Amino acid sequence: MLVFLTFVLGEIVDASDLTNGYLETALDWIPGMKDIRLRDLPSFLRSTNPDDFLFNYLIQETNRSKSVSAIVINTFDPLEKEVLESLQTLLPPVYTIGPLHFLVKHIEDKNLERLGSNLWKEDPKSVEWLDSKKPNSVVYVNFGSITVMTANQLVEFAWGLANSQIQFLWIIRPDIVSGEEAILPPEFVEETKERGMLTSWCPQEQVLSHPAIGGFLTHSGWNSTLESIGNGVPMICWPFFAEQQTNCWFKCTQWGIGMEIDNNVKRDEVESLVRELIVGEKGKDMKKKAMEWKKLTEEAAAKPTGSSYVNIDKLINEILLKH
Repeated sequence: MLVFLTFVLGEIVDASDLTNGYLETALDWIPGMKDIRLRDLPSFLRSTNPDDFLFNYLIQETNRSKSVSAIVINTFDPLEKEVLESLQTLLPPVYTIGPLHFLVKHIEDKNLERLGSNLWKEDPKSVEWLDSKKPNSVVYVNFGSITVMTANQLVEFAWGLANSQIQFLWIIRPDIVSGEEAILPPEFVEETKERGMLTSWCPQEQVLSHPAIGGFLTHSGWNSTLESIGNGVPMICWPFFAEQQTNCWFKCTQWGIGMEIDNNVKRDEVESLVRELIVGEKGKDMKKKAMEWKKLTEEAAAKPTGSSYVNIDKLINEILLKH
């Protein structure tokens, strides 16, 4: 992200550029991100206001990053190799120490081991429900802790899932519909009661590592992305804001583990993508690729010789030497 922050403000000069198709413009000069479209860049960069707070905050942090001792990133080397190599030439030492949830497994202090990042209370029954399902037969649906949608989008997702005839575990937060209560059609609930589970939150790492999960319909937040990659789970991406659009682009075009769903969600598209993800040929190819990434993740963060494992040791030693 750092290498193109100053570019976008000069390119999106009129509000019409946000809606007239201009965001489909592809860029060919960002290392490791060839042909990324303007619409795939983080949403905070899409500003026509030079005084926009978030845009200026990113500029400020970009400038500040050049004077710090080190940059720590929750990723691993093979995943973003060319981007990381470019950042190493522009910034102080860059330490890749991810995925962090893999490194937590090496912590011997049980009190620290219990630390988590969930903002909602987990329902353990979701894992029990998965125990009764066949391998790779369930699509897991979760749009994260803060993503919101309209009531109509919620209904379109619901009927898309119902019409796919695929089993699903769907996490629906009470506040997922913007300004309204999240209410699903009674007909949907009745029709899917034998093959779907609805709950307000779940232990996501346990869910994604469960053999019954065949795919993940996600907002493409970075934590969810890394957890899915680390468990070999392919994805359908419905990015909402921030860096989620960029994560989606990488998954769909660079890593071979994702399919994007249009922001203007329609039930027919949800139905076809979910079915393709779980039982289609493209879904099978994505699963194979996801398992390859899982292996690379484990090599980087789960073994003492892995790049992330080594990097966190280097980082700790550098901190100790300076103090």
